[in-house]
Amino acid sequence: MNNIVSQNSLGEFLRASRQRLTPEQVGLPPHGRRRTPGLRREEVAELANIGVSWYTSIEQGKDVHPSIQVLESLAKALKLSDDERRYLFLLSKSDEMEESEVYKELSIGLERTVFALEPNPAYVIDKYWDLLIWNRAAEFIFRFPSYSAGINPKLNFLHQFLADPFKKEINSDWEEKAKIMIARFRADCARHPQDARLNEMIEKFKKESELFSLWWPRYEVKNITDCHKLWNYPQIGKLEFEHVNLQVSNCPDLKLMIYTASPSTAEKLKNKIHS
Repeated sequence: MNNIVSQNSLGEFLRASRQRLTPEQVGLPPHGRRRTPGLRREEVAELANIGVSWYTSIEQGKDVHPSIQVLESLAKALKLSDDERRYLFLLSKSDEMEESEVYKELSIGLERTVFALEPNPAYVIDKYWDLLIWNRAAEFIFRFPSYSAGINPKLNFLHQFLADPFKKEINSDWEEKAKIMIARFRADCARHPQDARLNEMIEKFKKESELFSLWWPRYEVKNITDCHKLWNYPQIGKLEFEHVNLQVSNCPDLKLMIYTASPSTAEKLKNKIHS
């Protein structure tokens, strides 16, 4: 059963990737009008220098196991980005990737670190993007509830971004940011393709968010990277951060997300969170 789930996901990703490409993008003649968008299977097989039946078997989720060389050829043929190539290789693993044991209790050191980062917003998420720890600055910026180690059920970061009207209010480009967030969530999900709760969450998001339902089948993939953040926040104006994403060394399913404020932003946040 696990193998079937992984193989189907791999096939769906390859199909979505070839449908996004045009013949012109890969140096092939257009051959007139096409009934369906993107490249044909035969064209992908030709570009990757593999047999059409072999490629078709992979895309149809049959019990085949492409080699590293074949995967590299497919990544090149489909012009995959570095993030998409990494995702392709994760999907090709037929067995569930080894998971670290999730903390039943988060370390005191990690909790103290998050609180000590004030006035820089900081929080910790797990593989489900559930919030585990956050500080007062994060409560103010992201409208999280007041932190309590006993909060249950846990607040989910992706669900909150998709469902909270306030996120649309402070982000003029909310839809583009939501698409990027969905692509990052997909990249993380690739590490746990048979996780029952993750798959249940995906189905729930499809029902509750029209954007998620439309965007998830596109198989867009992005990894979380450090970046500059600039928000126009109601009441206090422009806020500027450098976003840093850290992985907890002995529990790789946990991510520490830190938004290092510029001096002017830090001063504004100090006044707010201590008022």
